[in-house]
Amino acid sequence: MNELVDFGQALADETRVRILHLVKGEALCVCELADILRMPQSSVSSHIQVIKRAGLLASERCEKWIYYRLETRYVRLLVALGEFFNVAKGAVLAGDSRRAVIRLAERAESCCPGPKRLAGRRNGRGDEKAVR
Repeated sequence: MNELVDFGQALADETRVRILHLVKGEALCVCELADILRMPQSSVSSHIQVIKRAGLLASERCEKWIYYRLETRYVRLLVALGEFFNVAKGAVLAGDSRRAVIRLAERAESCCPGPKRLAGRRNGRGDEKAVR
């Protein structure tokens, strides 16, 4: 029963939905998420903890950074939920996606080294196409 409540809590906040949208296609660290979402790192970290407790995130430590990506077994479910609730077409998520592209282009020159293990995983099969 607790797992279901944790899952519901992970999806019950707009910021957490935005984070899930961003990490379903790319592994990101907290500082990258904070830049993209235009929020303090401490707030993003708090939201990440709620999502992690629900078991929705895979993580990888790289030096002092931790990168997060949506657990592959939840990609289809969350995409379907987003389509059902018409979340994926939101202007907020589109803005987040644009800022993510810009932020990731700066990754090589930033403090974040980038993930190694999660970098190639897109949907569990290695192809990015199936994760929309």
